[in-house]
Amino acid sequence: MKLVTVAQMRDIEKEADTNGLPYAEMMENAGRGLAEIVNEIAFDDEWEEVLGLVGPGNNGGDTLVALTHLLEDGWHARAYVVKRKKKDELVARFTEAGGEVTFAETDKDLSALGMCFESADILLDGLLGTGIKLPLKAEISAVLEQSLFIMDEMDVPPFIIAVDCPSGVDCDTGEAALECLPADLTVTMAAVKRGLLKLPAFEFVGDLALVDIGLPDDLASFYDLKTEVADHELVAGLLPERALDSHKGTFGTALIAAGSINYTGAALLAGMAAYRSGAGLVTMAVPGPLHVVLAGQLPEATWILLPHDMGNIAGNAAEALTKSLESASALLVGPGLGLEAKTKEFLEGLLTGKSNARKQTSQIGFVHGERNRIQETSNELPSMVVDADGLKLLAQISDWHKKLPPLSVLTPHPGEMSVLTGLPKDEIQNDREAIATKYAQEWGHVVVLKGAFTVIAAPNGQTTVIPVASPALARAGTGDVLAGLIVGLRAQGLDAYDAAVAGAYIHAEAGLLAAEDLGTTASVMASDILNNVVDVMCKLE
Repeated sequence: MKLVTVAQMRDIEKEADTNGLPYAEMMENAGRGLAEIVNEIAFDDEWEEVLGLVGPGNNGGDTLVALTHLLEDGWHARAYVVKRKKKDELVARFTEAGGEVTFAETDKDLSALGMCFESADILLDGLLGTGIKLPLKAEISAVLEQSLFIMDEMDVPPFIIAVDCPSGVDCDTGEAALECLPADLTVTMAAVKRGLLKLPAFEFVGDLALVDIGLPDDLASFYDLKTEVADHELVAGLLPERALDSHKGTFGTALIAAGSINYTGAALLAGMAAYRSGAGLVTMAVPGPLHVVLAGQLPEATWILLPHDMGNIAGNAAEALTKSLESASALLVGPGLGLEAKTKEFLEGLLTGKSNARKQTSQIGFVHGERNRIQETSNELPSMVVDADGLKLLAQISDWHKKLPPLSVLTPHPGEMSVLTGLPKDEIQNDREAIATKYAQEWGHVVVLKGAFTVIAAPNGQTTVIPVASPALARAGTGDVLAGLIVGLRAQGLDAYDAAVAGAYIHAEAGLLAAEDLGTTASVMASDILNNVVDVMCKLE
């Protein structure tokens, strides 16, 4: 799903009209697609009555087309029409098909509006479109306020489908009128409008679905857009096939350097997530003392016990890890590392191929030199994911972005992005997509800027937004799960950008399922999200 501004959508429709797809045909396609979605939703229910709130714009037209198609499909359909001409061609078509129409101008006390709601199973909100600016005009505001009051009094209010956007939402800024109707589902036409993925508007959107309005394949203004919204279809298409004759080598080895004495669980969460993503083998490189604690909880993993200093990865540990790089398909560094100076030496040694290992020499028969020498090793790092403390340690290494393998994946939250860039967190949060894109291009790596509406940005300017904002994900350890998912997908052969998009989407959806299972976002733990990864993966198959 493409992500567009209101102006971009107007340009797209204008170019399509110029190239032979008339506005009327786009509206017909939109309305037909909307009717198909209504039928899909109602397939397992005994719903049979639909009410449309119809405004003067294109959204109202889409709604009238959909209502007419639904009449043909056997629905009982009503339209409550606001500020639209009685001789409107689409109104006439609807009434000729057997639809019932009430005009707001003849319903001064809005009593007829209440009667329209009485038996409605589904409400199509097509009152206002994408081009509105707040505050709302009095007549529109009154209809929305009364609709909210009526539904609040109903034992079973109708299922609300917003047509393109909830009425009263600014589709650029994300502002929302107080009287805006909260949709259960927003069916957006051709592309998702940017304001829908901003707060407070997102609170009114509900689930998102997209209708194809028939845009030509060669429409430059549409297909040249570089920002997408992740959805089920996109992510399902990214995941690798799992042939019947597969073996563990088919799905790669994820090597995870993680953990310290104070952050043991981070390593465990990342390792388990890598396995849940489908990786064939997960190798855990941890400080020696952590092995006893972790091995019994993750018996499927193999282990590299790294030299340590009081339970933290020691400066000379890069050499021990380097020996295992050849068999690794992807490498994750960062979860739970801590910020000790010695651990920074480890990371720098890993990136540069230099480690502070003691070179053991005989003291018999010759004059030996300095015993503590820098031993240089030539190692080619596999594709890499850097998360959490690994990012903060990176920031302390000069030209760090040049020392990482090409197209590494960086997964900062806003605080870590602030450390990497030197920008205040507020500045980052105020323009997340632009900041992520700028630094992905500057650093030459994939940036996963975590938070509400996580942004994944590639050096070529391509970006994807995850359409999820939930406090269920605002908990310690959830980032470790995300990093594990990404490195596991990377190990299976997905390229850096696709692995980041798929991992972030699976992670977000698992968070929503965890909150749904528990009945609250407040009690969701990282392990709950991890446990729900399986359900998300099942749905994507």
